[in-house]
Amino acid sequence: MENYEEKFVATKKAGILGMAGNVFLLVIKASIGFICNSQAMIADSFNSAGDIFASLMTFIGNRIASVPNDDDHNLGHGKAEYIFSMFISIAMILVATKLLFNSITSLISNEQLSFSWFLVLVCFVTIITKLWLYLYTSSVNKKHPSILLQANMKDHRNDCIITTFTLISVILSLLNIYWFDGVVGIGISIWICYTGITIFTESYNVLMDISIDDKTKNLILEIAHSYKKIQDVKDIVSTPVGDKYLVFITIGLDGNMSTFESHSLADNLEKSVTKLDNIYKTVVHVEPQ
Repeated sequence: MENYEEKFVATKKAGILGMAGNVFLLVIKASIGFICNSQAMIADSFNSAGDIFASLMTFIGNRIASVPNDDDHNLGHGKAEYIFSMFISIAMILVATKLLFNSITSLISNEQLSFSWFLVLVCFVTIITKLWLYLYTSSVNKKHPSILLQANMKDHRNDCIITTFTLISVILSLLNIYWFDGVVGIGISIWICYTGITIFTESYNVLMDISIDDKTKNLILEIAHSYKKIQDVKDIVSTPVGDKYLVFITIGLDGNMSTFESHSLADNLEKSVTKLDNIYKTVVHVEPQ
């Protein structure tokens, strides 16, 4: 069973580093963006503001999700990760909608940014900072899988790509090509919105108790069928618990089998299935036939 205390500490550190990095980037992006009238950079700064909120939600959600099971919450508090991930996704969609409106308005009115080497410098600083945060968060997520960390990973990765296009729009302004700045702002908005919808869908599915994937279900069937005395696997029901699943299996056994033997077989099957990476707990029900 995963060390939840270790996961909590690692995710907490990732959230704090994310907040610190995004606050720094928000200040320099917003300042230079408004001074140089760059819609792409302004959009980028709003994206950093959304990232601060995402890191804060990661910090709070992780703190709640790390609380162990108790009498009132027998399966723990793992779903808190998905509730706070949904908050992140909603904020991303709202920010993206506002930025899309501003960028389209800028494009129609043919607003022109004022080129500055500070814009170029901010882009490079952002790309380096976000690339480091992405690699760090990715390494933590590999060790402690979490939808909150995955949401932050996507934010950091997206920022690297987004800021690269912002850099291109800034360089093109030297050639008096100003329309690309507004186009990049629109592209950033759509990208943020798409990422938000993706995170929202994943969180919604878990909160609505989506079933285990077909690949894992087939693995469970293979394990069950490896027991020669199991005559039939009548049902497999699952429900998410944090980033894992609680699985209920109903098996058919020979009605003449002793109670001790049938329960022993069920216990062994539970242990075998629970060894799978994404299984939190397995409960086997026996039906004589």
